[in-house]
Amino acid sequence: MAIVGSFPFNSFLSGVLSCIGTAVLAVCLRIQVNKENKEFKDLPSERAFADFVLCNLVLHLVIMNFLG
Repeated sequence: MAIVGSFPFNSFLSGVLSCIGTAVLAVCLRIQVNKENKEFKDLPSERAFADFVLCNLVLHLVIMNFLG
């Protein structure tokens, strides 16, 4: 790591954060589209999915930027 810099660590950290972030966003999507959940009953499923896609794009743009 001293020879090549922190690149291997950044790659590892980016991969872990990408997996965790995607899992968190997927859980949020599942909570929002669940019909038994009274908190999000007025939110259309299409809106929840569009938010999921937009947040995934932002997350992965940040991850790609972190990779350098």
